[in-house]
This record gives sequence, structure tokens and C-alpha cells, in this order.
Amino acid sequence: MSWVRALKETARSGLKVERRRLEPLVALRGAAGLAIVVGISLTLFGPSVAASSAFGAFQGAIATYQRSWRPRPVLALASGLSLAISTFLGYLVGTHSPFFLLLLALWTFMAGLAWAVGPTVGVIASSNVAIMLVTVTLPSTVAEAAGHAGMIAVGGIVQAALIVLFPIRRWGAQRDALADALAAVGDYARRLRHDPVAPFDAEPLMTARLAAAVTPREARRRPAELHGARGVAERIRPVLASLADPALGVPEEGEERHRVRELLAAAGTVLDAAARAVRHGEAPVIPPAAQAALATPDTGAILTGPARRAAGRLTTLLADVVETAQGSGTGQGAEPLLRPTLPRLIPGALRTMRAELGRRRSPVFRHAVRVCVVATVGYLLGYVLPFGHGYWAPMAAVMVMRPDFTLTYARAVARFGGTLVGVALATGIVQLTHPDTSLSAAIAVTCAFLAYLLMRTGYAVLSGCVSAYVVFLLGMGGLQWTQTVPDRVFLTLIGGALAMVSYAVYPAWETPRLRTRLADWLAANGRYASAVVLHYADPDRGTGELRQALLDTREARIAWQEALDKATHEPVRHRGLSHLAAEESAHALSQLGRTAMLMEAHLPDRDAVPVPAAAKLAEALREATEQGAKAVRERRVPRWDEVEQALDAWDGEGVPDRVVRRGAGLVLHCLDDLTDALTTPNSPKP
Repeated sequence: MSWVRALKETARSGLKVERRRLEPLVALRGAAGLAIVVGISLTLFGPSVAASSAFGAFQGAIATYQRSWRPRPVLALASGLSLAISTFLGYLVGTHSPFFLLLLALWTFMAGLAWAVGPTVGVIASSNVAIMLVTVTLPSTVAEAAGHAGMIAVGGIVQAALIVLFPIRRWGAQRDALADALAAVGDYARRLRHDPVAPFDAEPLMTARLAAAVTPREARRRPAELHGARGVAERIRPVLASLADPALGVPEEGEERHRVRELLAAAGTVLDAAARAVRHGEAPVIPPAAQAALATPDTGAILTGPARRAAGRLTTLLADVVETAQGSGTGQGAEPLLRPTLPRLIPGALRTMRAELGRRRSPVFRHAVRVCVVATVGYLLGYVLPFGHGYWAPMAAVMVMRPDFTLTYARAVARFGGTLVGVALATGIVQLTHPDTSLSAAIAVTCAFLAYLLMRTGYAVLSGCVSAYVVFLLGMGGLQWTQTVPDRVFLTLIGGALAMVSYAVYPAWETPRLRTRLADWLAANGRYASAVVLHYADPDRGTGELRQALLDTREARIAWQEALDKATHEPVRHRGLSHLAAEESAHALSQLGRTAMLMEAHLPDRDAVPVPAAAKLAEALREATEQGAKAVRERRVPRWDEVEQALDAWDGEGVPDRVVRRGAGLVLHCLDDLTDALTTPNSPKP
């Protein structure tokens, strides 16, 4: 993609406004917390302290909107306290001293590295640095700086307290994640009726797994209907695929296929009912038609072999889903996924950030360097230019910069467009109302409410609301709009331009890493297929290794898809992997993972007869895919001679289970398809 087209695409993406489900009660709670803090601060301390506390309360509420499975009060507290510390230290070193530049450089570099821990931590750290640039200019003495920092912390505490006192949809994010996973599996069942080899996006299941991780304290308080349903949904998905696939299931036409379609339709209905029940915290209502379809007694007479076993297992698993959604049954006994508490998380986060220091070509390290340099240069430019309020240039840059190209450029355009609209509206309101301190505070709170309410509709909308909020908040302290609006517009443009130039000068393109992502996916698929086949050689083997291999496969696939999406919009040409080769390679690896999943759906019982030849095939699969992954990284053609030899030896020994032998042949076919895809002549990029 050319630079011109890339800029057009990112600009269009940044200015896009989407229709999203609004949460007015959550927005009202955040605005109420802000109003409480501003009202108390105005009454007791005056406009300057009120402005500082308002920034703390505003950012505390913003932090709770980030995608995180941790309790929202914890996010508000962490944001408020970290902003308070940043403000106090920033004032101590002096905003016009070389030491402040050093502190700003250190703070922004650390905020950039924080993206290695996760996007939630990265967003909160970046926002706190940006707001710190404003709050350090408000106090005039050390004692006042301490007071301002204290009130900023109070703003976060108030937001956290309101979340505790007025909860809205307890465990709502976790309910939505689990319901989305159940609904995704239900939709998969319906699609299999018409397309027996339909693909499945495992991201909802991965998200539900992240949402299911809790601390020991949370595990004791979690609603019963959130226990275990995710694990049952995980087990249902391969059963559905094996029941529908003609390779290991029933013929494409005939009485057996008709019965399978009935079962798939009933499964989709039951899963949808369970998803609604979990989302709203109510008992599931299963339509009688679906119950009748699952309870039909002639299934055993119609289906035979693997299909019959899959149908029986599906009925049992669907009953488990309904029991779990009702808050009773097998789900309650499930072992919870434990995650560390926040104090225990800090050492691990620091180790992760320190590890990034040794990865000089990683996107996170390069982002940290870019944001550090841009913030410092932006602050110097703002200081020497004759505008005043020079902190707006680095603040805009820090707020828009992200580790990848698309988000950085899209947010830069959205920030400037939103700022223009926001300050224009703020200026018009000021000209019409001539607000005093109290009215400025009220309008600022209203702008904050709109920011919370419309946050998820687009960054341009959020930028407009935040721009108006800042204008009225600073106007509350006595600054006239003529002192803030022109400076803010021009310096925001400078900050956005610096952010865009920095990525062009010191990029972290995803395009050159596509082969590495593809190789990682191949290696993960190979480990998964090997673990599945090994179970046929040792039926009494535990499933821990198999489960971890499956999770690694999903993570690798999502990493590949994210990298491909980013590379699609980058103005970079990569001659090592064409669009056609990437598409066909991804299809081959998807089919490889799917075949392994079908074989997993028919794993032998613990007392089944072992298949000794499967052990040799499992070893050959693991070694061949590891070597194949190395070949993909080095731009060589992978070969699968070891797998072919293992299959030939297997045929000579006899195969007692046609499912595993047929699946092994399909695995080799998928590997050959990958080789063919990688040897496809490179097609020109559009």
C-alpha cells in the first residue's frame, strides 16, 4: 500500500463514528463522581484545586472504561494515585527546569514500555503522563502541590467509592464475555448445518477464558452461573465440528445428514438460550422444539460409529450448559482460573517491562523511544513558540501515539478533527453564556458526561468532548477562552504531526514479521496435532499438555490475524510473502488446526486399545513442524518427509481406528497445502 493510500485509509478510520450500545447509567455515575469532587473542591479550596481534582476524577472514570477484567474500583484507584504522584514529582523538579525534561522523558519512556504489560496499563499510563503536563502548572508552592496531588487522589477514590456503592451490572463484563462465547458456538452450530467445514473464530472463547480468571477472593464471590460454562462450551465446539464434517462424520446427503442438521439446529437454540440467561442473570428457557429434537430416541438407530458417539456426547454437554446457566450442576465444581492480585502483579509487570529493554526491534520498545523523544521535543517547541500553554503539544502527541502505525495515524487525525469541533462548540457556548466559575464547572461536568457516554463511538467524538471539557475546566480557574482555544488548536496540530513523523522516521512495521507470525502458528499447530495423536498411543495420558497446546494454537492464530490486519494498512512492501501466499497459507494452517480438533473430539477412552504407531507419528509431526517453522522464517520451503515415512510405517502395522488414521492423512494433506501456498509465485500488492 502506498503512503498516500495509507494516509487516506487511516484518516477515514480515525474520523469514523460507529453506533454502539450506550451505557447512560455508567456515564452518569462517572459524571456524578466528577461533580462531587469539583463541588467540594470549589467550596473548600477554590478553582485551582478544583481543576486539579477534576482531572483526577475525570481520569479515574476514564480508566474504568478500559477493557480489563480487574475490578473497576481498582482501576480508578490506580489511575488517581499514579496521577497524583506524577503531578507532585513533576512540580517538585520545576516545570521550566532541565530536570523536568528529564522527568518527562523518563515518565513517557516508562509509559511506552507499559504497553508490554497490556493495552489497559498502557492507556492508563499514557493518559496519566498527558494529564500530568497540565496539572503540574496549576499549583504555585510545594504545599499547594501536595494539596493538589492529594485532591487528585481523592478524585480517584471518589470514583472508586461510587462504583462500590452503586454497582451497575455486577460482573457485567464477565457475563458478556461468557455469553458471547456461548452465542459464538451456537452460531457455529447453525452455520455447520449448511457448511459442514465452516470456519470458527476462537477469539470469543479466548476472551471468555481471560474473563474467567479471578483472584481467590473473587472466586468466592463470583455468581454460580459464571462457573464452568466456558469449559463446557470449549468441549462442545469440537463435538459439533466432528458431527458435521463428512470426513469423520456422516455422508453429505441422506437420512443421517438430515438427523445431524436437526441436532445442530437444536444445539444452536440451546446455546443461544444459555447465552441470554448468563447475560441477564436469569434462568434459561429452552424452546420445546429444541428439547424434542435432542431427546428423539431414534438417534441411535440412524447414526452409527463416530457420529453416534458425537451425538450422545453433544446431548450430555448441552445438558451441562443448561445446568450451569441455571447456577447449579457440574459448573460449580470447576476449578477456577486464578490470576495474581494487583500487588503480586507489579513485580511481574516490572520484569516484563525490563525484558523489553533487550528487544530493540520490538514494537513496544520502539514505541517507548518514539513517545519519549516526541514528548520532549514537543514540550521544547511549546516552550519556545509564542503561544503559551506549550504543554498541549506533548499532551496531544502522548495521547495519540500507539505501538502500531494504523492507530497512531488514525488517532492523530481524529484528535485534531475532534479538537477543532470541540473548541468551536466551546467557544460558541462561551460567547452565548459568558459563564462564571460555577457555570463553567457545570458545563465541564456535562462535557465529561458526554465523553463517558459517547466514548466507544469513536476517538474523534471523544476528543471533541474532552477538548470542550478542558476549555471549561481551565476557564473555571480564570483563563479566558481567547487564551486557550487558539493555542490548543495549533499546538494539538503540532503534537499530532510530531507523532506521525516519528512513526515514519522510526517505525515498527508489522509487515516484515509476517513470516515469523506464520511460523509461530505452524509450530503451535504442530504441537497441538502431535499432542492429539499421542493420546491414541497412550489413552491413559493426561489432558493438561493437550489443553495448553490448544491455547497456544489459538493465541498464535490471533497473533497472525492481528499482524495481517496491521500489515494490510501499512505503506510497506514485503516481497517475502505475497497477499495470495498469505491467504492460502492461513487457510492451510486453519485446516490443520481444525483437523487436529476433529481428532480430539474422538479421543479414545482411558481403557481403549493403544495404537503404537501413533507415537511415532506424533514425534514426526512435532519435529517436522518445528523444522518447517524454521524454514518458513528463513524463507525456505518446508518439507514433510518424516511425516510421510511415519504414515507409511503405520499402514504397514495396521490401524484399528479409522478416525485417527483418516485424520492423520488429512494432517499431512494440510501440510502439503502449506508448502504449495508458500511456493505460489508472489502476486503484486494492490
